[in-house]
Amino acid sequence: MAKARTVYVVAVYLCDRDFGGPEEGGWWYDTGDLVRIIRTFKDEERATAHATRMNGLLNATINKGRRDISSVLSDGKYYAEVHKDIAPQHYPAVRPHYE
Repeated sequence: MAKARTVYVVAVYLCDRDFGGPEEGGWWYDTGDLVRIIRTFKDEERATAHATRMNGLLNATINKGRRDISSVLSDGKYYAEVHKDIAPQHYPAVRPHYE
């Protein structure tokens, strides 16, 4: 049986931070919601290079004027990311908890 080839998926996510809880003065965690799959690659370096170019375009256009996700006034920012084999619909899959 042939081994499945690894693919690298470049996808755009709307990323933000959600409040995790009041422990230790409050903590936050990063989130992402899939907007669109852009392209797949067989090579991770090419996928990363493509995502880097995409992030330059996103920052010059749709992210222009958007607050950083570290701001409590943020509405999120769009980022191109590389995922191995599959781009999740959102992350994290399970809401983290404070330990």
